[in-house]
Amino acid sequence: MVRIRAFETRVSEVAEAKEVEGYLHTYSGQEAVACGVIPLLREDDWFTSTYRNHGHAIARDIPLDAIAGEIYGKTTGVCGGKGGSMHVADQSRGMIGGMGIVAGGLPIATGAALASRYLGRDSVAVAFFGDGAVHQGAWHEALDFAALFGCPVVFVCENNLYAETTAVDYHLLAGSVAAMTAPYGIPSVQVDGMDVFAVREATQEAFARARNGDGPSLIEAMTYRYGGQYEGDTQTYKPPKEVAWWRTQDPLLRFRAAVADQLDTAELDSIETSVAAEVVAAFTAAQDAPWPDLSELTTDVYTPVA
Repeated sequence: MVRIRAFETRVSEVAEAKEVEGYLHTYSGQEAVACGVIPLLREDDWFTSTYRNHGHAIARDIPLDAIAGEIYGKTTGVCGGKGGSMHVADQSRGMIGGMGIVAGGLPIATGAALASRYLGRDSVAVAFFGDGAVHQGAWHEALDFAALFGCPVVFVCENNLYAETTAVDYHLLAGSVAAMTAPYGIPSVQVDGMDVFAVREATQEAFARARNGDGPSLIEAMTYRYGGQYEGDTQTYKPPKEVAWWRTQDPLLRFRAAVADQLDTAELDSIETSVAAEVVAAFTAAQDAPWPDLSELTTDVYTPVA
């Protein structure tokens, strides 16, 4: 979680300095969700992410310099600089990709889960999405299909209380995302998304269900994004008292409090110092890396078909 926070803090600085082109979406505040789910994935599992994907990639141990390089569009990026911030992907680590389209990852993760079931394997797939995704047809189609075919997929909603700039209290008529799975017969649970241990426990149960052949599940993790919908968003739609309260629920602070009697404070401080140096080195390397050659403009765009 510390590594994600430090990386995303630097991303915000990069955005403010206008060092890179395009939109940047940071993950600060939501670290407990990625770190509660992704470390439980096996090497043969899969997951899809969103345009807010840096935290997922870091939790999957994709090197920081490869993520930073991708954000800068450089050859050292995990996709050779062709995906950019919203499309970080590394299929060698099971990260199918970050999706620029809301709800776009759910059908893809469901397909990966169907393949696992068809091949008789016990691997699982995870689809991360935000609360705004429930208004997309793809969300409903994926849940319906997954339930109908018993796909071993876990849908993880990172409910950060805003669908872009629209508050969840306004747009979520069902009251919760978890409540919306009932028509599909999919078990669901709502958890404290600022508590990494709560997210981990819910994920363990969902993964066990999927690996045992009991079909899909949904986890709704209640969390909060400290940044805006995108870097540069002035966030005038967020009440100051709400922001202040969620800051008291910071997942990094909650973790420190939870392990205070088990881990030494100096050791935790040392980790933060070490991580800060990693992040500086990653972004420096990205800045200094070469741009892709113009001759590569049309490569990796289409897959040849025999």
